[in-house]
Amino acid sequence: MTSTRETPHQTVLDTERLTLRRLTEDDAPFILRLVNEPSFLRYIGDKGVRTLGAARHYIRTGPIDSYERFGFGLLLVVRKEDGAPIGMCGLLKRDALEDVDIGFAYLPEFWLKGYAIEAATAVMDYGRRTLRLDRIVAITRADNAGSIRVLERLGLAFGRMVRLGPDEPEIRLYEPAG
Repeated sequence: MTSTRETPHQTVLDTERLTLRRLTEDDAPFILRLVNEPSFLRYIGDKGVRTLGAARHYIRTGPIDSYERFGFGLLLVVRKEDGAPIGMCGLLKRDALEDVDIGFAYLPEFWLKGYAIEAATAVMDYGRRTLRLDRIVAITRADNAGSIRVLERLGLAFGRMVRLGPDEPEIRLYEPAG
């Protein structure tokens, strides 16, 4: 069972093994590590975050700005058993996409343990039931097999290739199947 409550800097979603909460500037050390992981750089891109100050700026101008503008954004995913931050998962509203999309990234040591699907399922449910979003899509690189498996398990299917900007490479857009 998933519970929801939307209070700044507090828990938004609880699952069996995870807590998803809004990011704060206090999460800068974790974000600095996550966005500089080779897998993040390869599949998501280089955010240019190299210092704790830059990580705090990334949190302020990304997730926190999104919470204020849209009422949702990327959430910190914390493992309940030990309080370890393991990744982030949430909803994004990008200028280049008509629909809201789900995004996620995890430290490699937490891959293949079911955390990504557990968190993403809760986020999708929250988006549909609480935020009343009709359609939630996702984007990923064609070579990101792990993310593609998660998206397919969420009930999304490849729709078409898109670009987030004129100079950006083509990426795969996943849409609700059926």
